[in-house]
Amino acid sequence: MSININKILIFHSFLPPNAPKDELDVLDEVDFFYSIFEKQGKETLVSPFYNDLDKNSELINSFKPDLIVNLVETINGDGRLIHIAPSLFDYHGIPYTGGTSESIYVTSNKILAKELFKANNINSAKFVTAENIDKIDFESSDKFLVKSVWEHASVGIDEHSLKLFSNKSELKSIFAEHKKNGKLFFAENYIDGREFNISMIAGKVMPFAEIKFIDFPVDKIKVVGYRSKWDEDSFEYKNTVRSFDFDNADNKLLAKLEDLCIECWEKFKLKGYARVDFRVDKNDNPFVLEINVNPCISADSGFVAACKRYGYTEEQIVNLIIEDSI
Repeated sequence: MSININKILIFHSFLPPNAPKDELDVLDEVDFFYSIFEKQGKETLVSPFYNDLDKNSELINSFKPDLIVNLVETINGDGRLIHIAPSLFDYHGIPYTGGTSESIYVTSNKILAKELFKANNINSAKFVTAENIDKIDFESSDKFLVKSVWEHASVGIDEHSLKLFSNKSELKSIFAEHKKNGKLFFAENYIDGREFNISMIAGKVMPFAEIKFIDFPVDKIKVVGYRSKWDEDSFEYKNTVRSFDFDNADNKLLAKLEDLCIECWEKFKLKGYARVDFRVDKNDNPFVLEINVNPCISADSGFVAACKRYGYTEEQIVNLIIEDSI
């Protein structure tokens, strides 16, 4: 590592005793970084990020890290507070891995990200909110999937919520129901086509990964929902697979995806590492679904798989993230 870093503080999301799989996964990310630092002989401290800024500040001031690894995905179990952790690191003047507080906020708020895609002429799927629904012209072919504004890891997208809506009255009633429960949701135009998750490190696009929906029934919605990621016994988990293999017929499409990834990196001022998720319609038109700043980076994650496919070792992955982040 070319940068002189000897003391590293790894902050991760605070985990309650009954934490579900999608939250416990952060411990695998901790292990990934910790094992590299241990091999490098770095003094490393691991701590949850508490819902108490003074407590976190006391730990930073007492340990005096040269670097913070930011693995905070939720605060108090809520994804909308995710930007608070890097804001606190900025306040202390300590360099940290991954996205800035600004880039994390604007990408984790999916509605704001959609507005910024539009402002930057980045093609994204049509979306509907409780506020703009009467201003959106519905086409006869439009079908919308309801998604959480803030939650990560496909939380809220499961077999119970996987229903497509095609008229305003249905969506208005759904939005009203969610609002009563204190949750913010929006509806995104469902694009029946191919899905790509493309990893980036230090501004470089890693090998393209396509998500294949194997043997899905014709009437089954093809999305990477909660079951696809976390329920190992489910049909969705077993039949949703990642592929890095393409033929020459995809070259033109892959070039478009690479250009869009780089544009997202530059326009959203990303750093360290990120993943851009796409849907591609039947006419090979790509639509950016979302930008994932600080995506999952455990040893068995799609991000690490893509980087290894490129030729990077795990240690090189960590070093690149740190060098680009600070």
